[in-house]
Amino acid sequence: MTSPPDHSYPPLFRQIQPNPIRRSSEDEIGVHIPVIDLESLDDDALAAACRDWGLIRLENHGIPSDLSMKLENETARLLSLSFEEKESRFHGSPVSYFWGTPAMRSLRSVNWVEGLHIPMDQLRSDVDSSFSALRSLGAEYGEHMARIARKIFDAVARDLKLDSSQLWSYLDESHGILRVYRYPLCPDVANYFGMDAHTDSSVWSILNQDSVGGLQILHGNQWLHVPPVPGSIVVNVGDMLQAISNDKYKSVQHRVLANGDKERMSLCYFAFPREGGVVKSSNYRPFTYQDFNAQVQQDVKDFGFKVGLERFRIKSQS
Repeated sequence: MTSPPDHSYPPLFRQIQPNPIRRSSEDEIGVHIPVIDLESLDDDALAAACRDWGLIRLENHGIPSDLSMKLENETARLLSLSFEEKESRFHGSPVSYFWGTPAMRSLRSVNWVEGLHIPMDQLRSDVDSSFSALRSLGAEYGEHMARIARKIFDAVARDLKLDSSQLWSYLDESHGILRVYRYPLCPDVANYFGMDAHTDSSVWSILNQDSVGGLQILHGNQWLHVPPVPGSIVVNVGDMLQAISNDKYKSVQHRVLANGDKERMSLCYFAFPREGGVVKSSNYRPFTYQDFNAQVQQDVKDFGFKVGLERFRIKSQS
């Protein structure tokens, strides 16, 4: 017997008919990514992971487990509201609701995802009492994210030999973005992704995923599954850090598989350069994150996909 539709899901998600075909098991090849201990941070090991993988698993990060759990529970409660109530409730709020395909991604296919977009600086100033729990938990969680982003950035800055002005302008950890992703049950996992393949536009993306799994990275021309490990978080290099490093570090391409058996939740914090901070690189013409983001939005509008760093790369004269 077919289960009744979940009215917290976007209408399109309720209309897709079940498809028994599954993806190939080749999509589930596991990988052990480099593990970094934040309490006893090894600069060389961190730099090597950024060069070779663009991804690390961070342990002893200092985020209280009960804080993550409370934030996940509160956001899960809000996302369990009916689709119509979510669209209405978050209208005009600093916290915005999205579904399907966030603006920075490809428009050629619908991602099987919904979530909340939370600008940390606006969250602190939001006085809407209906979001008091989210505001309090999100602000505390954001402080931990800012601490982690700064500590690992200062470590790679030593490897990249950045000067003090670059340390200041290349990371504004206090104005990051927190996105809560909910991946609903998908009846047709053969034809949909939770999140299609992409790179992040950030300096760092710091992911706290639940036990369901589904994250994959492209490494050595092969998609590899990054299984969740309790108590750890995953940090990946974004486009901004690749440019800052003159391509020494790689912005890792990743995706999320759709799941027909279990919902998946994740918390992801995105750290960006300071507003107006100019990224200077021998491989790219000077640009700010605002320049980069505007170009991404224009490319998505014109072509349906993100071009990214190639828009700013200095082309060889030969």
